[in-house]
Amino acid sequence: MLLRLLFVLLIALNIAVAAWLLLGDAGTPAMDPNDGGVPRLKLLAEVPAPPVTVAAPPTSATAATVARAATVAAPVAAPANPATTAPVAAKPIVPKPGADALADATNAPTSPRRSYRCLAIGPFPTQVDLRAARTAISPRTVRSRQRQEQTSESRGWRVFLPAQSTREQALAQARRLEGKGIKDYFVVTAPGEMQNSVALGLFHDPANARKRRDEVIAAGFPARMSERTETTPVWWLDVVVPEEAGPDIRKGIRTPGVAARTTGCF
Repeated sequence: MLLRLLFVLLIALNIAVAAWLLLGDAGTPAMDPNDGGVPRLKLLAEVPAPPVTVAAPPTSATAATVARAATVAAPVAAPANPATTAPVAAKPIVPKPGADALADATNAPTSPRRSYRCLAIGPFPTQVDLRAARTAISPRTVRSRQRQEQTSESRGWRVFLPAQSTREQALAQARRLEGKGIKDYFVVTAPGEMQNSVALGLFHDPANARKRRDEVIAAGFPARMSERTETTPVWWLDVVVPEEAGPDIRKGIRTPGVAARTTGCF
């Protein structure tokens, strides 16, 4: 009985081995790594670099700013012992001028210092005369200005009898002059300091005025003599000229009575 059971088990075992041998190749076969259908394993070094986008060239001002920023931000090469030394920002390198540049700077011409003088030209009787003189000398002047002043101008000498209190007294004095044979007189009736005086003449030459006064005094009248003046406006031209141009300015003045004198600068 035991032998029969062992025989049956042996047969079953053989059947199982045969079936495994026959049916084992029907499973999924191993895939060849060189097969085109299998994705290939790539190392990180074999991966191609991403495409680089080239930016448009910056303007001169932007390029200068970027260059300065890049120069300042660029780190200095690390020393032999990076553990003890921290990275430092690099300073921009300023190129030293060459020998030619230094020679040009040393031999650059300097403008010589010039000296100037200030002149007052005048007086001009009218603004027309002043403008004509200003135009004539303008090429030799550095700057100029005009100003107006009031001046007293002599209009001759007058001989007269002092003013009386009333017009009747002045007329009575004139009749007495007539009785002494003194002619050429008139009684001033216009308002002012000479009202009710007796005018005996107006003279340009002071010698003639003194002669007339002495004649009337000799006749017994208190004749007087005074200069007649008028206040009139005159114009001056102040100029600043180079020192060497002063004589030319004086020679170029053609208006009668006008001269140039040294004055304070402005």
